[in-house]
Amino acid sequence: MSDSPTEKVPGTLYIFSAPSGAGKTSLVKALVESTDGIEVSVSHTTRSPRPGEENGVHYHFVDPGTFEEMVAAGAFLEHARVFDNYYGTARASIESRLKQGMDVILEIDWQGARQVREQFPDCIGLFILPPSRQALEERLRGRGQDDDTIIARRMRDAKSEISHYAEFDYLVINDVFETALAEIKAIVSAQRLRTPLQAKRHRLMLSELLA
Repeated sequence: MSDSPTEKVPGTLYIFSAPSGAGKTSLVKALVESTDGIEVSVSHTTRSPRPGEENGVHYHFVDPGTFEEMVAAGAFLEHARVFDNYYGTARASIESRLKQGMDVILEIDWQGARQVREQFPDCIGLFILPPSRQALEERLRGRGQDDDTIIARRMRDAKSEISHYAEFDYLVINDVFETALAEIKAIVSAQRLRTPLQAKRHRLMLSELLA
């Protein structure tokens, strides 16, 4: 067996999008906990923290004025208004982690995904779908976070969000959680085995084999 060292390659930027209630956050959390070399970007938002959320861990919680200053300074890779609040992804931290070889996940909507693709055309997009509208509504109600008015709005917005599924590279149906997670892990594994990345990672080994 060859002891040729591997070389560090830039990480891959992943975009995960889904209608609210599809289970995206839970899938991403499980993926990160069970896969080395991949992490979630912590976004900035103007919304208030939910019970159990920590600043700097789940989001960077900022006031609208601070958010607008960051927009004016070009600090965001993408930003958008969702449910009366603003969300944004800081550019510097993403670029730094990718250069260090870390795979990075952005949990953003289709609007943000379009903005990111313009700047990172090689990013990989995954869209998470619920198995049915009934299942989506049951999950929204099961969270116990929203009243009937907000749930009705989220269901309306879900249709608009889902209509953009074809803009993504992969479509994962979150019916059985373990199956959906396995499919997402397979996507990440396959991406890491792509020839351009492997050729760069194992350049010395290939040189030895071809000598």
